[in-house]
Amino acid sequence: MSRELAAGWVDGWVVSRGTSSPAATPWGLRVQVGMPRQYARYVMVEAREQIVRDLVSRVRTPSVWLKAFVEPSVLKPWLTPAWSEDAPAYLMATDLNAERVSVPGGYSVDSVSCDGVIRVVVSSVDGSIAAKGQVGIAGDRGVVDQVSTEPAHQRRGLGTVVLRSLANLAIEAGAGTGILGATVEGRALYESLGWKVHAPLAGFVYQP
Repeated sequence: MSRELAAGWVDGWVVSRGTSSPAATPWGLRVQVGMPRQYARYVMVEAREQIVRDLVSRVRTPSVWLKAFVEPSVLKPWLTPAWSEDAPAYLMATDLNAERVSVPGGYSVDSVSCDGVIRVVVSSVDGSIAAKGQVGIAGDRGVVDQVSTEPAHQRRGLGTVVLRSLANLAIEAGAGTGILGATVEGRALYESLGWKVHAPLAGFVYQP
């Protein structure tokens, strides 16, 4: 697992979410998020049993998230029952290339950029949001985040519209590499657009 890629993902994520900058630690990166559902995020670049056990033994605050680039089954035995497993995910990346965006009839695309975050919204004819996503720009990396399509508008290619629009805008902002954390469901779409899996991404949250 590339430390550079992991750090790029975290750097872009904090831009996207508007949190404090990550703090380097011997085991990886710590982000103070400060939200009710996510007090802090610990991203372990190298997950080793003794390091993980020592780290989690000192966690006392609810809603601390632990992320590691391993299968969840590797991390779970090292945690106590107070840690709940999140859905499995994957760290993916790609070289960004400008591509034509084909918008289906009945939809329009708008974008806005602020403080390093570029947001794309696909709207239907009645003005309601059909799909959306955003990308946090951190140097020459664009971290794609919070991509979603409303159930009533799925299977119409809107996810592709969002991703290609974000990629084009990220390139204009100076990014050459795209990074994201993909769900199991989203992985197929990203792979169809040229994204590659670089590592599994396990997630657990402390809920005593």
